[in-house]
Amino acid sequence: VQLVESGGGLVQPGGSLRLSCAASGFTFSSYEMSWYRQAPGKERELVASISRVGPITTYGVSMKGRVTISRDNAKNTVYLQMNSLKSVDTAVYYCRARTIRYDYWGQGTQVTVSS
Repeated sequence: VQLVESGGGLVQPGGSLRLSCAASGFTFSSYEMSWYRQAPGKERELVASISRVGPITTYGVSMKGRVTISRDNAKNTVYLQMNSLKSVDTAVYYCRARTIRYDYWGQGTQVTVSS
């Protein structure tokens, strides 16, 4: 099982980034997919989730209105479009794949928002 995040980097305040998470080794379409983030000294928090059917999207409070989660089951990939980024959004962003029985995490991708 692999979850490989990409798309992070350095961006100026007000800028945008699109994160990708490429999945392999499991049936991607059967899993709820989520993005979490963890800033230094803080707990990991939910950014967004997308269900396996529907799909139904759920957003955490901290970035709601500025992010959009989507998935492409044909490409086994989940995306996170982030807009109007702020310095407080600086964190490591993690991809998560979950069912009732299984729970997988990626290694994370660093997002730094700074001028």
